[in-house]
Amino acid sequence: MIEYFKTTEEGTQQLDMPERGCWINCVAPSMEEKRFLTDHVGVLPEFVQSSLDEEESSHIDYDDDLEQTLVIIDYPSMKGIDSGANEYFTCPLGVILMHGYVITISLYESWSINALRRHLGKFVDTRLKTRFLLTLCLYISQRFLMCLRQIDRLSTQTEQDLQEDLDNDGLLRLLGLEKSLVYFSTSLKSDETTLNRIHRGKQIKLYEEDEELWEDVMIEMNQANEMCNIYSGILSQMRETYNSIISNNLNQVMKLLAIVTIVLSLPNIVYAFYGMNVRLPLPYVWFPTLVSVLLCVGSLIWLLNSKRFK
Repeated sequence: MIEYFKTTEEGTQQLDMPERGCWINCVAPSMEEKRFLTDHVGVLPEFVQSSLDEEESSHIDYDDDLEQTLVIIDYPSMKGIDSGANEYFTCPLGVILMHGYVITISLYESWSINALRRHLGKFVDTRLKTRFLLTLCLYISQRFLMCLRQIDRLSTQTEQDLQEDLDNDGLLRLLGLEKSLVYFSTSLKSDETTLNRIHRGKQIKLYEEDEELWEDVMIEMNQANEMCNIYSGILSQMRETYNSIISNNLNQVMKLLAIVTIVLSLPNIVYAFYGMNVRLPLPYVWFPTLVSVLLCVGSLIWLLNSKRFK
C-alpha cells in the first residue's frame, strides 16, 4: 500500500501521484510498488530492502552520490492479542529523506504512522523534513511509554492470577512480558544512539527551531528506557520468587512422600520376620498386625513432630 500526502498553505491533501514536497507512506509494499519507488521516485533499492528487513536495527545510512539519507527507527508493536499471548516486539521503520520527498517504509501498519497522518497540517508539515522525522520519533517514543504502561498492568494482573493459582500459563505470560522488555530495552538504546547522531547534524541538518523538539524526543526516550529497566527488574524478581515458591512446594511434596514411604516400610519388616521358617512367640495373625499398626502410628507421630520434617 502506498499513500501520498502533501501539506500546503490551504492544509493537507491526499494525492493520487507523488509531487515534490509530499510524504510517501508505504506499508508492506508489493513488488510493483517497490519497483515504483526505485524506478520512478528514485529511492535506492538497498534502502528499500533495509527498511523491510525485520532484523534491521536502528541506524543512519547516507548516500553521497544521490544525497539520500536513510534513518531506521525501531517502534513497538503487539502480537498475540487474539490468542492471549500479549507479547510485544519491535519492528524497523525506514524514513528516507531525499530531494523533494520524505518516504516512510515499513512491513506493518503502526500506531505512530497513523498518529502522524491524523496530525498532518496541525503539527506536521511534509515540507519540513527534519521536523517531520523528529515528530515521528516523538510519536514512537510516546508509543513506547504506552506499551510499557500496558506491560505494567499485564504484569500486575498476572501476579494476581499466580497468587490464586500457580499454573504454567501464568508463568509463560510472565516470561513473555519479560522477553518483551528485553526487545524494548535493546531498541530504545539503538534509537537513542540514532537520535544522538541526528543531533550532530552531519547526515541530517538540524535547525535551531528543531532543537526543542529533539530535546522532547530525548526526554521521552530516556523516560521509556528507565521505565523499561525498572519493569524488567521487577519481573525478574517476580520470576525468581515464583521459582522459589515452586521449589518449596516440591520440597513439601517430597517430604510427604518420604514420610509415607517410611511408615509403610515398617509393616513389611514385621511380616518378614513371620515369613521365615523359625519358631516365633505368639504365632497368631492378630499379633503382627497389632505390632504393625502400633509401629505405623508411633512412627507417623514421631515423624510429624520431628524438626527435620517440619
